[in-house]
Amino acid sequence: MTATAETTTGSTTDAGSTIAISAEDRAARLSSAGQAWNDRIVASVKNAQLVFSAKGSAQGSVSSVITAGKHTFTVDEPAPLAGDDVAPNPVEYALGALISCQIVVYRLYAHNLGLTIENLDVSAEGDLDVRGLFGADDSVRPGLSAVRVTVNITGPDSDEAYQELQRTVDAHCPVFDIFTNQTPIDVTVTKTN
Repeated sequence: MTATAETTTGSTTDAGSTIAISAEDRAARLSSAGQAWNDRIVASVKNAQLVFSAKGSAQGSVSSVITAGKHTFTVDEPAPLAGDDVAPNPVEYALGALISCQIVVYRLYAHNLGLTIENLDVSAEGDLDVRGLFGADDSVRPGLSAVRVTVNITGPDSDEAYQELQRTVDAHCPVFDIFTNQTPIDVTVTKTN
């Protein structure tokens, strides 16, 4: 899975259309958002606590329709996993979440550190052994056993500056943290009639 974020040509929406934004507009948005969050947190640390939510409904063979805020998207599986292949699968969405969060945090910290990113391409791939998924071997975990992320940056700053940016991003990226640190999950099942 690969994503691209460019300096001046824009970004892509859910529908695939592009929203043009200049480097100056991006810098202004990042400064404004950073200042607003700083003000909220200074006013009360409770303002830093956010709750994100999504809900889903089963559709078709194994697909689901997910709603998160005002956005709706479909998740499916390819035919070998009983799906209709009408949308990315959950693991691809997880990799996409990692990629998109990395792009956001690269933009944020490049701005904060005074670095220029002219072009930013991020790709990720993960290894999954389906024996865990299908219960063929209980010693094999059902999730990803490894994830590789490649970040290609074009810009005028030194290689060392971009390496420091990478370390900073990995230390502050929420989805990177989800992938690298165990997060408690509480599941409640309710039978409805």
